Formats: sequence, C-alpha cells, structure tokens
Amino acid sequence: MRIIKLNAIDSTNSYLKKLCTTEPVSDYTAVIAENQTQGRGQMGTIWNSESSKNLTFSVFKELSDFQFEAPFYISMVVALSLLKTLDALSIPRLSVKWPNDILSADKKICGVLIENVIKQNAIKASIIGIGINVNQITFENLPQASSLKAISGKEYDLNELTIAIINNLKDYFLLLKVKKYIELKKEYETHLFRKNKPSTFKDVEGVMFSGFIKSVSDIGYLQVLLEDNILKEFNLKEITLLY
Repeated sequence: MRIIKLNAIDSTNSYLKKLCTTEPVSDYTAVIAENQTQGRGQMGTIWNSESSKNLTFSVFKELSDFQFEAPFYISMVVALSLLKTLDALSIPRLSVKWPNDILSADKKICGVLIENVIKQNAIKASIIGIGINVNQITFENLPQASSLKAISGKEYDLNELTIAIINNLKDYFLLLKVKKYIELKKEYETHLFRKNKPSTFKDVEGVMFSGFIKSVSDIGYLQVLLEDNILKEFNLKEITLLY
C-alpha cells in the first residue's frame, strides 16, 4: 500500500480527489495529515482535531470490478472495518450510530466521510475519509466526544492503527466483492446504536417523535418502528437521532 504523509492540509479527501485527476492512484493509497484544517463529516459538519494526536486520513478504493446492490454497502464495509480494528484494541461497548459514526458507549470516537467517484452512472472508486480521536483527551464544547486514550488510558501509535484499519478494509471489501450482502448487512445491524431501544428523533421541521430502530434498508435508509406498529424509512437528511 502507498501511504502519503502530510504535515498540514485542508482536507485529506480533497487532496486525494485532486491527486486522482493528475496521476494514476493505486488501490488503498492512503493520505494522512498531522493537521487537517478543514476536515469534513457527514452533512458538511466540521471535524476538529488536535494536531498530531489523532488519526485523520483518506483511503482510495478502486471499485471498477465490483458489482453491488447499493452504495450503502460501502458504508457498511467501512464501519465494520473500524469496529473490528477498535475491538482488537479492547475498546469497550462499540456500536455504529447510523450511518457510520463509531461510538464507545454513547461517546463518538470516529467519523467517516465517503465520496464516490461516479462515471457513466456507475461507482468506479471511493475516497474514504476517516477521523479517529486517538490520543487527544480534552474536547471543548463537545460533550459527546471521546478518544481511545480517554477511554483506555493508553497511548496509541497512529501508524500501526492506520495499517490495521487498511488491512481490515481489504478483508471486508473482499466480502463485498464476492457479494456477501446478507452477511455484511446482518453484522452491521448487529452493531446499530440503540437498536430495539426506545429512542427520540427529530425530523427536518424540528418535530420530535419516539420510535425503535429496527434495521436499515438495502439502500441505507434507517427503518424505525413508530406508534401503531408502523415501520417507516428515513434517509440521512430526514431524521436526527437525539437519544
């Protein structure tokens, strides 16, 4: 695998996207930044990270020879790869907050931003941006954030963590390539945060309502059981899980 290390960059996803337009990029090429000044998350959220203490990187994944049912399987693969990596480090009470935030108990320790490269109406590649709170221990004005060190009390080697994640990505993308859709979806849903627990949500109009997370659809919509046993699907822009 090719690993490009940068001292400072606006966004590793943006850097990798630009690199793809100027030269051939090999599978699993990774761009790592000690300091990312404009890291982005889902829905345009900003990822704040202390320089040199956390892992902020992007991985290029070639997908030209993949045939999969829906793009959301890429999110599943990434989430499962991160869960396996962190579980091997004995980080407790891991789960996926839909669609792909990684939590320990109810604290966010990892965020993901996936940007697909589409040509002729087909996904040809993905740029997978990953931000993990590793050795940072204070998170001002972010009460729901934590880190591997804050949870375990241990210091972690960022290079070793990067290699472990990429190796797990390779394993899970191989499962996707051989169309293990049922197995991947089942494993992903097993780790869903607050699955089958009474939860409170907010819709785009700010209206709060209660329900039970049951599963996700093949295209990645969250399936919530509402009152009167109505099962309704929501996309990422339609719903926010509050607690």
